Amino acid sequence: MKRRIDEALERFEKIEVVLGNSEILKDQEKYREIAQEYSHLSQVKELWEKIEWLRKKLQQHISLLDSESDPEMLLLLQEEISSLEKSIASTEAKLRQLLVPETPLDNRSVILEIRAGTGGDEAALFVGDCARMYKCFAESKGWKYELLSASPSERGGFKEYVLEISGSLVFRYLQYEAGIHRVQRVPKTEAQGRVHTSAITVAVLPTPTEEEQLQIDEKQLKIETYRASGAGGQHVNVTDSAVRITHLPTGTVVTCQEERSQHKNREKAMRLLSAKIVEEKRRKAHETLSSLRSSQVGSGDRSNKIRTYNFSQDRVTDHRINLTLHNLPSVLNGGLEELSQALIAHFLV
Repeated sequence: MKRRIDEALERFEKIEVVLGNSEILKDQEKYREIAQEYSHLSQVKELWEKIEWLRKKLQQHISLLDSESDPEMLLLLQEEISSLEKSIASTEAKLRQLLVPETPLDNRSVILEIRAGTGGDEAALFVGDCARMYKCFAESKGWKYELLSASPSERGGFKEYVLEISGSLVFRYLQYEAGIHRVQRVPKTEAQGRVHTSAITVAVLPTPTEEEQLQIDEKQLKIETYRASGAGGQHVNVTDSAVRITHLPTGTVVTCQEERSQHKNREKAMRLLSAKIVEEKRRKAHETLSSLRSSQVGSGDRSNKIRTYNFSQDRVTDHRINLTLHNLPSVLNGGLEELSQALIAHFLV
């Protein structure tokens, strides 16, 4: 690991020099690539410096053990040593995961599709909970997100929620969110306090690069406009600003009504359509890849689950790696770091 750290730190210094040259700003795409790599290597540098500091402090405490005779002080030192050892272990684990060689998709922006499966209103409410969870996680990671499409349900929540998330290592972290998420909780409308089980599906689509972007023939599109409306039929806009686009050769349908401008809704819908068609093309070319959309979302029932959120037990269980955490409120507030790191360690390290 030390060799890989040295290489990363050497690369960090070179990139720092490159970013200091104003010429790099002339090529914005290259600048973004370099800036993302710089952000990643900055985290490596920060964690390595933290490990060195913790190790130094640990050695200082260990050396004090031989000269200390007071039982209370010895106990305090031993507790501090134990705490430092745990901190070093957890920081080293984070660093090891950051040092995993990057893939071409790691820093790719993603389109995250969250859809209600079985469970009716409860599933729709959980779509809203998960949309908030991913947005909070994005904020904690310094990522940016943009709502592309949302279909509110009549009793709160969403039948569907689609957003684009961009930033450093977005795909690396979020690719393992794809699949069926099961929620077990007592609905607010449940008078007898019975636990209901519902399910939602999450798909993670890497956004196409310029090389992958399809030149979609307008003749292959059926474009419809309609009046945007919210839950319960409440009008969001009084003009026909919402857009529905159907790609006739594949039958792919996308909608967008979030913007007041029909032009902006169409632009967002086209981005989503392009991502879906490219992902389907990628799926057909690489049917065994784990990121395939069809394998991600399954049928939407409760049997093919990747994760369970149990409210009465304050429990989140990821069934792929048999990891259970008892901090459900924290997870739903965006605390996905521990889960994400464990999944990365399992699948990539």
